[in-house]
Amino acid sequence: MVDVTRTAYRTCPLCEAACGLELTVTGDAVTAVRGDRDHVFSHGFVCPKGATFARLSDDPDRLRRPMLKRNGRHEEVSWDEAFAAVESGLRPIIEAYGSQAVAAYLGNPNVHTMAGGLYITPLLKALGTRNVFSASTVDQMPKHVSCGYLYGSPFAIPVPDLDRTDFLLILGANPWESNGSLATAADFPGRLTALRKRGGRFVVVDPRRTRTAEHADEHLFIRPGTDAFLLFGIVHTLFEEGLTELGRLTPYVSGVDDVRGLAAAFSPERVAGACGVGAERIRGLARELAAAPTAAVYGRIGTCTVEFGTLTSWLVDVVNVLTGNLDRPGGVMFPLAAHLRPNPKPGGKGFTTGRWHSRVRGLPEVKGELPVATLADEIDTPGEGQVRAFLTVAGNPVLSTPNSGRLDRALDGLDFMVSVDPYLNETTRHADVILPPLDATRKGHYDFSFLTLAVRNFAAYSPPVFPADPGGMDECDILARLILIVSGHGAGTPASALHDRMLAGALQKAGLTEASGDGPAERLLDVALRSGAYGLSLDDLIAAPHGVDLGPLQPRVPEVLRTPSGMVELCAPPLAAEAARLREALDRPSPGMVLIGRRHLRSNNSWMHNVPALVKGRDRCTLQVHPADADRLTLADGARAEVTSRVGSLAARVEVTDRVMPGVVSLPHGWGHDLPGVRLAVAAAHPGVNSNVLTDELVIDPLSGNSVMNGIPVEIKPEVG
Repeated sequence: MVDVTRTAYRTCPLCEAACGLELTVTGDAVTAVRGDRDHVFSHGFVCPKGATFARLSDDPDRLRRPMLKRNGRHEEVSWDEAFAAVESGLRPIIEAYGSQAVAAYLGNPNVHTMAGGLYITPLLKALGTRNVFSASTVDQMPKHVSCGYLYGSPFAIPVPDLDRTDFLLILGANPWESNGSLATAADFPGRLTALRKRGGRFVVVDPRRTRTAEHADEHLFIRPGTDAFLLFGIVHTLFEEGLTELGRLTPYVSGVDDVRGLAAAFSPERVAGACGVGAERIRGLARELAAAPTAAVYGRIGTCTVEFGTLTSWLVDVVNVLTGNLDRPGGVMFPLAAHLRPNPKPGGKGFTTGRWHSRVRGLPEVKGELPVATLADEIDTPGEGQVRAFLTVAGNPVLSTPNSGRLDRALDGLDFMVSVDPYLNETTRHADVILPPLDATRKGHYDFSFLTLAVRNFAAYSPPVFPADPGGMDECDILARLILIVSGHGAGTPASALHDRMLAGALQKAGLTEASGDGPAERLLDVALRSGAYGLSLDDLIAAPHGVDLGPLQPRVPEVLRTPSGMVELCAPPLAAEAARLREALDRPSPGMVLIGRRHLRSNNSWMHNVPALVKGRDRCTLQVHPADADRLTLADGARAEVTSRVGSLAARVEVTDRVMPGVVSLPHGWGHDLPGVRLAVAAAHPGVNSNVLTDELVIDPLSGNSVMNGIPVEIKPEVG
């Protein structure tokens, strides 16, 4: 019998770019992958990660059946036995110590699945715990907080209108490697190239000469963690030289004079020494942003993972507002995804933090979660409310969180742990039960998160490429059964009981009576689409395998605003107070050598290092050191250096390069695959070192709780022996 070859189309779920893939399928295997040339958003672009889509799905180390730890070893068991073990492990802890004895951690891949977009919130609600942690507080929380204060919602994040802008200022972002983040832009490099071809310019500000910086019209080195000084210098210049022009937003913005008062202390001459960018160049940036027909400032992880991350994220939008580039074509704009409904009128409850605080360090809640920097405290510290049970969903905090060695040790002290994850990795090796979901080829896909951040409005749904594995379990069913267990309904209750309840609630809220779709996620998606901004349906998206183009971004102010005043509130009191703290930091002495992270196109955090094609070639987990620092510290290219911070030490191979500025060294994150009990054969052969052994859990951005992952003070010396 000859296997039939067919073509299937799929949205790539491996990063935030939401590219379309064209899959060649022969029998029960994906035999080739390339970019979908007819895709309405990506137009055939594909990166090395997308090209290996099939290899991630058929990875021999990927778990297909549940694992139960017995006598220190993980063994494959049936689904019923696994859920019975979850019930017997979790329920007694909840009944004896209360819901706060359970903590949950949500990893980055949750935003890459439909189940993550639909079932995580009900799961957390069922748990009833305030001990919720996620990758957001080692990544993007400052942007959520700043947008919450500015626009009243932490999800109202404006993105650069890349296809129409004339001038783009990029800070702390490297989209040539990352494909973009908090800005869904398939073929981000191609869009930047097109910007230049139409006569526009883009400037990159970064402590490294990244691949993005190499393609820019100009690259400015900046000392790590000082972007807020640079941006305040720009704001100061805009006011001082009369360059502010809010345009049509004038009646919708409050607090401009308050920002003027804050900026008075941050003249370019005053901040130049702190940030390392000359005063006249700071003034030049302000003038260029104000003079360009359209302009946008875009800041990303390098501006978030620093001590003043929220203030920096806020200042990015302050500059966009003051130059009249917020909510206008070619500036920064608010996408409108097909599954969302616009607000009938502006205004709302606004945004607040600190509705509760962590037990040990008293850190405030932000957006329903606590800073992951204090997770180990909550597990380690005895007393009422101590975390005794832990649930992870698609996360690897042992590699991705600060002072991760401490967290690794803390997980050994738990009474019970359950993980929803396809891998036996550095974190899940501690789990008593591992529940692996189906791989991406066997489930539908719609980007609930990334379509709300797209630089052009579009919608796309991907049906499963293959039927569900009869011995496996869909992630929606896994999460539904966990919700039923923690709610006290028992491990034997079928997942359909929750699916039906959720669908009934969604239909009632939307004023509908029925929904289409083969699975629970699809039916919920259909309800959201039919009641959404464009009146689409799931059937519409199934009939359009290359996606549905919904057009360029449109102005959404004031409709998008959820502040109590119904305006852009430019100077919330917490931000003004933080500006005062920044002013005090102007006179701090230099910390000496500091460590920053870096991205690579073939990697996405820690979860793609088990694919041979993505780790082949030269060692990428190197310590980049500037030649002047290498000479001063007697470090030889290719030799090994010992790097020490307040919390830990590691040794890495030195790469001498002028890509980093003097005083700065760089290590990539997401590595360190050399721990026992892990089942990742390819990753173990290319282990690298875990940079988060060096990051300090006590140093955070106070407004967001985000960990400081860049600008870490370190000492460096040649490795002995």
